[in-house]
Amino acid sequence: MILLPLPKQIQEKKGNLMLKMSTMIVMDASCPQGAGVYGTQLKEEISKWAGLRLGVCRGAFRGGDILLKVDGSLGEYHYSIKIEEDGAVVLGGSLNALGWGVQTLRQIVRQKGGLLPCVAIEDEPDMKNRGYYHDITRGRIQNLDNLKKLADILCFYKMNQLQLYVEHSYLFRDETELWRDDTPLTAEEIMELDDYCYERGIELVPSLSSFGHLYKLLGTRSHQELCELPGSAESAKLFSFRDRMDHHTVNVSNPAAIELVKSLIEEYMQLFRTDKFNICADETFDLGKGRSVELAKEKGTGQLYLDYISELFEFLIARGKTPMFWGDIISGHPELYEKLPKEVICLTWGYAANQSDREAKILHSVGATQYLCPGVCGWNTWVNYISGSYENITKMCSYARTYEAIGVLNTDWGDFGHINHPVFSIPGLIYGAVCSWGENVPEYEELNRQISVLEFGDASGELVGLLAQINGTTVFDWYHAANIKEWAQKGVDREKLLQNFEELKMEKAPECNERIADLEMRLRKVSRSIDSACRGIVECAHVSLEIIRCWNEVGMFLDKLKKNEKPGNGLQLAADLERILHFYQRLWRENGKEGDLMKISAVFAWYGDILRSQG
Repeated sequence: MILLPLPKQIQEKKGNLMLKMSTMIVMDASCPQGAGVYGTQLKEEISKWAGLRLGVCRGAFRGGDILLKVDGSLGEYHYSIKIEEDGAVVLGGSLNALGWGVQTLRQIVRQKGGLLPCVAIEDEPDMKNRGYYHDITRGRIQNLDNLKKLADILCFYKMNQLQLYVEHSYLFRDETELWRDDTPLTAEEIMELDDYCYERGIELVPSLSSFGHLYKLLGTRSHQELCELPGSAESAKLFSFRDRMDHHTVNVSNPAAIELVKSLIEEYMQLFRTDKFNICADETFDLGKGRSVELAKEKGTGQLYLDYISELFEFLIARGKTPMFWGDIISGHPELYEKLPKEVICLTWGYAANQSDREAKILHSVGATQYLCPGVCGWNTWVNYISGSYENITKMCSYARTYEAIGVLNTDWGDFGHINHPVFSIPGLIYGAVCSWGENVPEYEELNRQISVLEFGDASGELVGLLAQINGTTVFDWYHAANIKEWAQKGVDREKLLQNFEELKMEKAPECNERIADLEMRLRKVSRSIDSACRGIVECAHVSLEIIRCWNEVGMFLDKLKKNEKPGNGLQLAADLERILHFYQRLWRENGKEGDLMKISAVFAWYGDILRSQG
């Protein structure tokens, strides 16, 4: 039996509980009104996997029923499950803990249907805060239905916090220039999602870029004077994935800048019931290099950074909020940490497969209250670097225990357009849920098998292992493709463009495309064993593999041109590239709003024109 995360204690017993039409899901009088969602979740799970439409009620437990009960004597984070031949009881020390017990019972039902094995389970998490961080700014802006589906997945794997990264993708009332050409989330959508998450034991925490990474805000004519580097509005006219990552930091020497940011925070915080607010404040690459250069000479960039975030922290604390921020800048100035308010939570991040504990250790040594933040490794790639995410997440969760972090926040960033379909982040999401809950983590291949079975209904257990191989077939990758286009449009000389291209080792492309053909064959064989409700992942994988194959072909075509060799049929290759883009666009629009889709499509079109020009 697969249970994710694995409970602390499991005692299997002889016998089974056979569910019948007369079985009731009974909510004890101790259950508050909010427990109803858990009764409904269990009812729907049993209907799908056992084929029985059970009733949900309040009242007395009878033989054969399933009882849901809150028992404060267990402790706030503890739940227990007892399945016996004459009924099942799920106890939680709080409403949230009861919900976690229901998720475990749902996982049992998903595998055993209407014949539940007798078992006794006692469980509670290691980390009290187990979150997921989803970028809804740089690329994909998922629609409300899909954000609710994300919350359902988090709930199923007992995660209890969700943050959505926002730069310009919320419809601020007075910032029409910011979102006039975009598809932002509205206040109603955010508030509805907040309610939906709350009902499922998930804290929806606002996360708003407030210092660096303000490409659109500081690129507007309304606010260009508040940007550290002059000319931001002009540079923003020609959109650049690269510039959006690297520039547009607030000019701290202009008091109007922080007042603008405070007004945005004030408006946005009203939509959430949480007492937390993440100001981000990471990667302030341009700080002290432009309009505030004289102030930086006087105070030092570390002090400039500290002064700015401290004022925002005090602003939030005065309004009853616990501030959060990314720790990359302050880890370089640990001597300044003691000057921050004690309420602050530092989000210490690191995304490498061989990630060091350096930053976590430094910040622990100065008394920082930390979350450790790994990543699902989907940025800049069509399908996530799944094996790398496993290595990264397991390491970062171990560092969280070593350095006494109070939580783990697993990140899903969207650098260069969030091109990977969200379904490919689910294995990494589950890695984070498993590793932050407890130390008993299956080995990589075994955990992939378990996720294949439990999440995707794949009887073969092979699906996630196949998805994990896709990332390694990319040669002409999206990062280089987008960079070369943007540099060429900016007039970067041909030698530099060729140097960038030569990093790619295009000689590997034919072998990688052979592996793509093999993976396509193996995915078709596995598809029949996947639950029909989850089988759409095969189409997502197929489109992604076709995109990777096409881009590898484009790379080989350009490589032959560079060598003055006959490159092949550019017209046919352009058509292939544009045809697979059509299917990619269709999948994107099924999942979310328009977001950066047209910016991504423009890169395809630019290369299509080059291919056609060569005949």
